[in-house]
Parts: sequence; structure tokens; C-alpha cells
Amino acid sequence: MNLISILNLSKTHGEKTLFQDLTFGIETGERIGLIGVNGTGKSTLLRTIAGTEHADSGQIVHTSNIRVEFLPQNPQFDEHLTVLQSVFQGDSPVLRLLYEYEQTLTHLHAHPDDEQMQARLLRLSQEIDQNNAWEMEANAKNILNRLGITNYDAVVGTLSGGQRKRVAMARALIRPADLLILDEPTNHIDNETVDWLEGYLAKSKAALLMITHDRYFLDRVTNRIIELDKGKLYSYNGNYATFLEGKAAREESTAASEDKRQNLLRRELEWLHRGAKARTTKQKARVDFATTLRDQKVEKASAQLDIAIGSQRLGKKVLELTDVTKSFGERTPIRNLSLLVGPGERIGIVGPNGSGKSTLLNLIAGRLQPDSGTVDTGSTVKLAYYTQESLDMNEEMRVIEYIREVASYIKTTDGETISAGQMLERFLFPPHQQWTPIAKLSGGERRRLYLLRILMSEPNVLLLDEPTNDLDIQTLTILEDYLDHFDGTVITVSHDRYFLDRAVDRLVAFEGSAGIFEYLGMYSSYQAEREKRLASASPTSPSPEEREKTQAQRSEKPRARKMTFAEQKEYESIDERIASLETKLAAVQAELAKGGSDYTHLQQLTDEENRLTAELETAVERWAELNELAEEIARTKN
Repeated sequence: MNLISILNLSKTHGEKTLFQDLTFGIETGERIGLIGVNGTGKSTLLRTIAGTEHADSGQIVHTSNIRVEFLPQNPQFDEHLTVLQSVFQGDSPVLRLLYEYEQTLTHLHAHPDDEQMQARLLRLSQEIDQNNAWEMEANAKNILNRLGITNYDAVVGTLSGGQRKRVAMARALIRPADLLILDEPTNHIDNETVDWLEGYLAKSKAALLMITHDRYFLDRVTNRIIELDKGKLYSYNGNYATFLEGKAAREESTAASEDKRQNLLRRELEWLHRGAKARTTKQKARVDFATTLRDQKVEKASAQLDIAIGSQRLGKKVLELTDVTKSFGERTPIRNLSLLVGPGERIGIVGPNGSGKSTLLNLIAGRLQPDSGTVDTGSTVKLAYYTQESLDMNEEMRVIEYIREVASYIKTTDGETISAGQMLERFLFPPHQQWTPIAKLSGGERRRLYLLRILMSEPNVLLLDEPTNDLDIQTLTILEDYLDHFDGTVITVSHDRYFLDRAVDRLVAFEGSAGIFEYLGMYSSYQAEREKRLASASPTSPSPEEREKTQAQRSEKPRARKMTFAEQKEYESIDERIASLETKLAAVQAELAKGGSDYTHLQQLTDEENRLTAELETAVERWAELNELAEEIARTKN
């Protein structure tokens, strides 16, 4: 069944045409990935289909009563609402009921003696029972937990950008929808959460339209790819691998058609130029045909990034960490770490969010000093650090001025000297855009410009902190190709599984309480080996005698399960424990929201936030177990 039809949709931004006369439809069961170079209008197209932005012309026709949920790249919230209140904002009766319940609960926390609100809370609880809405509340909390948000009473205005994006994702996922529209859902989440999101979307009955740079995610989740290229839309049935084959075939066909056109044009021009006598008798149709060939607009193959920039010579000694320890308060993410990094190595740093990956990069870069141990850097090392935060660009500066601050001319690996303007063209910034103020660039275009600035410094050691965030797939593909030919050393933190498999051959893995491990090989191999290791650490399979005994026990009439004395005491006190943890976590998050320039203090707060978050998640899961047991006991008694 057709859910949405997009008819002759057009949109311009200033003098730039983003897309023109787009026509396509979205069917029930389709999982569509939208790809294209940054700045081509992908997010604008999603916002237009979702109804939060208007097109210049064209129509969007919806099937009656269709329910659409949209996760924007930069979600907006009422800054004064709590996490759960924000998640439950909506038009459906159940959402309104849960929202009102959360508002009343928040009021009672501040005014526990308000009898009117106590009566209201009781009435709302009964209505939630009648509407079987507790399941939606439990589902919302489960999704928030999986996304790393465990303080449900935190005020949204105190959350970081990444946390707000995850709250918005939970808000989109819990609501019944016929079509989910997701803009970069894999940003700001770690590998394990991406795996969970893949599974969640696979079970969802909603159609899907999304933008993501995660190519494994695209390959495993989508069954159709649409590419926005120079204002036109190209559709490919299948996943990302099928798209690559289809695009290659299309560009090959385009090149063949252009060769044929050029040959025809050449023959016609030769005929037209055969002398004055011949021209007097020439047929008008032949002249018109040649003119048409000459003026015909031909689709050119997509421009390609070319970043074969030279680098300075790197000696045998690059980096050596010896017994390095770094603590933040009671947390010690790095303890007695020794690491030897040689010339030309490709090292990936992986692990959950908050485990210490960026701390290690900052120690290597010299932005942090170890509590003990040494970080020894080779004398020939020229280091460049691509971070997520260093986008403090002067927005009034023009694109070419930003690059010329680093270098006006550079040498490529083949010895060619090229200007900053030429280099910008290779980075898909055409001449007319080079004099554009940075303020007019999209977020992805700014990341691409920042990457060029880093590489223009001609480093021989590259530190990359989440380089795949906000970069389009074409840029990532050519960046990977650049790293293939880069003579220096690369150390990268990334949650992009495809990028890790493609760009690194050695891993430093943060595995929480288990410690830090080195692994020689690609990320997929490490992940498979780690899963086997975790499985082997679990209890062994029961013997035939044990299985027979278990089967016999199952065949017996079930007995009423009772809580032990310890479980009863734990059940009576766990609500208070959860409330205490939530209060502590809220205080830490409020302190984090104040910011400040003391990086060490901020890191201590971040580590404390991660510890409290993990402890709270464990407590909530334990509460669910005990509550289920209590309900089971009550049902047995009845």
C-alpha cells in the first residue's frame, strides 16, 4: 500500500537549487536509505516530507490517517520538561494520559503534601490501568535505558546535544507509526547501541525513511536506496551493496552515452565545415541536429574528492606509552597502559561511550597529562588532531580564507603544487562557493572543510575522534582511500563498524571492568571473537542428567514462589535507592550543564555520570525483576 506520494517537489536555498521536480512514493514495508553529498538537501527533503518545512512547489499526498514520526538532526524541546514528559508529549489519548501522569508526579515530588494532586495521581493511575498504558511507559524506559538515558526526571534543558538526540529518538520509537523518518539516528551512540537499534527497527512494522552514514547499518536495515545528486533523485531497489552496483552501472551508461554524443557531434561539425559551396545546399534538419547536440545538457559523473596531500617524513619512533594511568576522582579509565605505536600503523580505539577512548587520544595529543607513567613522542612527529568539538569557526570568514590561514599552496603526493582554491575544488567546494561565508554552510559541509584544513597542515600522525559523524558517505569513502595512501600513522576513535573494518588493522579495546585489550585484526573479527569469549565465560550447558531433572521439575505442578527475607527487604528499599541515584545523577548532570573551562573537572563529572548511570540502570532492572516476582505471587494467591 502506498503511504506517501511525493509529486514534482522542488526547493531552493538562496540561489542554490537543492532539488527539482522530485517524484517518488513510499510503500508499506519499505526501508529506504537516503544518501548524497553533504549540502545537497537531504535533511531539507526529510523535513519537507515530515511537514516541518515547506517546499517551493509540488505536492505531498498522504494516505488517510497515516501516522508519521520524525527524528530531526537537531531536535527541539521545551527546555523545562523532564525526559519522560518530553517523550510522552503527543496527540494520542494514551500519550496525553502518560504525559499528565508525569506532570502530576513531578509536581508531587516538589509538593508531597498536595492532597488535590495526590487524588489526581490516583485517578490517572486507574485510567492508565484501564487503558493498559503501563506497557508503553515500561517500553519508553527500556528504550531510554538502551540509549543510555536513565535519569527520567532530568530536565531536558540540562542535557548535552547527544543526550537530547537520544531522548528524541526514544520519543519517535515508542509511538505507533506507519512511517518513521530518521535523520542520522546512528550519531552519538556506540557500537552496541547501533546493534540494538538494527534489531529494533528490524522488528518494527513501520516503513522507514532515513539518512545515515553507517554503511553496515544501511546494508542490514534497508531494502531500497534513493540518492539525491545534483537536484535529481535516483532509486535503487535493494540494500547498500545493491546500490553500489546500480550506481556504477548508471555512471558507466552515462559515460558511454556522452562518448556517443561527442562522436555524433564531431561528425556533424565536420560535415558543417566542408566549405562554402557545400554550406549553401545543406539541409536545415542537419544543422538543427548539430545545434541540438552541441547545446544538449549532459549529466556529468559525480565529482570526486581528491585528497592526495603530501606529508612530512616520519622517523622510526612515533609514540610510546609506558605504564600510563589516568584517574578522574574515583574513576580510573586508564590504568598501567603500555602501548607502542610505529610508523604507518592504523589503530582503532573502540569501546562504550564514556569508557576513556577520548581520554587516551587527549593523552597522546598532550592535552592531558598522565597521573603516572610517560607518553614519549618521536622528534619527527607532526601531529594533527581532528576532534568533534574543534569547530569554533569564525562564521563571518569566507571558505577560502579559512583554508588560507593554514596554507595558500601545498604539494600533493605526486609532487604537484596546487593552490588552496584548487584544493577546495577537489573537496567539492566549487569556485563560487569558496567566497561564501562559513555561516551559510551546512553542518556536514563545515565538517568537510574542517577535515581539509587538518590535512592541509601536512601531518604525519593523524588523530581522528569520531571522523564519521556528520560526513557523507562519498566523503568517507574517499577519506578511507586517502588513508590507504597516507604514509603516516593513524589513530582513530570511531563507532562506525564499516570505517573501522576498512581503515584500521589493530585495535585498542576498552571493555569496562574487564580492562583494555589490544587486538590485531579488523573490527568484525574482534567483535566475533569477543562474543565467543563472553559466551564461553557463561555457565556451561547442563548434563543429560541435569536436563532430565529439570524436565521432571517442569512437569510437576508449579508451586507458589515466595520472596526470601532478603528479597522482601530489597524490594521495600529499592524505590528509595533508585530515587537517591536519580538525585545524585541529576546533580552531576546539572553541574555538567554549567560547562566551564576546567577540562579535568568536566572529565571527572563525565566519569561520575557514567558510573551513576550504570548503577541506576542495574537498579531499575532489579526493580523490574522484583516487581514481576511480586505480581506473580499476587496472581498465585488470587
